[in-house]
Amino acid sequence: MENKKKAELGEFTGWKALVWPIYSEELKKFLPMAFMLMCILFNYSVLRGTKDSLVVTYMGAEAIPTLKLWFVLPSAVLFMLAYSKLSNKFSKNTVFYIIVSFFMAYFALFTAVLYPFNSLLSIDFSGVESSFLRSLLVPVGGWVFSSFYVMAELWGSAMVSLMFWRFANDVTSLKQSKRFYSMFGFIANGALLVSGTILNTVKNVYLINIIAIVFCAFIIFIYYWLNVYVLTDPRFCSSDEIKKPKKKIKLNLSESFKYILGSRYLGFIVLLVMCYGVSINLVEVMWKGQAKLLYPTDAEFRGFMGNLQIWTGSATILFMLIGTNILRRCSWFFSAIITPLMIFVTGVIFFGCIIFQDALTPLVTSTGISILGVITSVGLFQNVLSKGVKYSLFDATKEMSYIPLDDELKSKGKAAVDVIGGRAGKSGGAALQFLLLNVIFVGSSLVQLAPIIAVIFSVILLLWFYAVTGLSKEFAKLSAE
Repeated sequence: MENKKKAELGEFTGWKALVWPIYSEELKKFLPMAFMLMCILFNYSVLRGTKDSLVVTYMGAEAIPTLKLWFVLPSAVLFMLAYSKLSNKFSKNTVFYIIVSFFMAYFALFTAVLYPFNSLLSIDFSGVESSFLRSLLVPVGGWVFSSFYVMAELWGSAMVSLMFWRFANDVTSLKQSKRFYSMFGFIANGALLVSGTILNTVKNVYLINIIAIVFCAFIIFIYYWLNVYVLTDPRFCSSDEIKKPKKKIKLNLSESFKYILGSRYLGFIVLLVMCYGVSINLVEVMWKGQAKLLYPTDAEFRGFMGNLQIWTGSATILFMLIGTNILRRCSWFFSAIITPLMIFVTGVIFFGCIIFQDALTPLVTSTGISILGVITSVGLFQNVLSKGVKYSLFDATKEMSYIPLDDELKSKGKAAVDVIGGRAGKSGGAALQFLLLNVIFVGSSLVQLAPIIAVIFSVILLLWFYAVTGLSKEFAKLSAE
């Protein structure tokens, strides 16, 4: 009992307080949950690298905005509707098994039928004269790869954001979560290192999908084992330790707008979320288009994405250790401004390399390096640093900003931000690029539109800086009260 009280109080000293705030009696619960998250993130990383390589290789980077806007977003809405129906009809455990099995079935179908016969199942619309129609029809004709892209995107939002964290919130006490949650991320992000190695060494799409199916089976097994052999232990399911789930507040689109428009504080938070989603999308799509020129085949591009996962995993683990100390020692404003500042500086360098590549080419080639290689490396560097600070500082400071709010704004406000900010952030960048490519500057390429996209990117970052500054003042005021 004494150890249990210490665990709840978080009485750790020395290196253990900094690196491993977990007691030995908690490992039976902590390690399986950390490994389950690691399996989920491994699949997400492998699928993300594979879906990018397939789409960029067979359709081009210009197809990504169309897929995100017209395919992923509607699919996410349909998934949430289906999830709500399942939740009303079945238990939480049954819903978990159904959703993971659904993904397993699709990956098995893709491996056995869709991918081997994709040439027979696909329709070639590349000869359509209208640029606007072609941008819509090419992903439809290549629906095999489009469906894989959508399922890989859904895996991240469904399994990481929804299924795992809902489970973790249900079975972890509030005090315990302060120690467990950061350590979950610290351990689980090691999956990025493993997945990067897999993408580098395994060039066969069939084998990658088989690995993903096996990891789905691991996830189901760990979840089952936790519920049957761990959470039945009184030490891990005491009613006074586990917070009882609150009734989820559901807001429709109009109600969400009313909540956000009625609160200056929530408006700043939703602006943070939207600015991150739009800015990162504006850079990523153009960067993947350049990387495709340097790595034209599916296997080469997948290997390149493997390197991205390795570097991102390493950076995230490092930034999590650094970010924890920044959050403890520095102000909220300082911690929150690092993410947009990092994205702005690295993004400007990336766009500068593309816009002025003709002027830079003689200088770069004199060193024996191609300008395309420099642009791709700068984009890789930008993506790695952006994801590292996002996972370690952006997410933490955003969640911290809810703490001073009253219970009603904290619950309903967060629901509103998730509806407006989440959807707008994920699809906003794709919508901007889709309009530029297919409506305003028909027939242009992303590289040709780089100056315009760079200006839009800069405006988005200025809005982000404004949001951080405004929210910092409001946060300090509420915290003082």
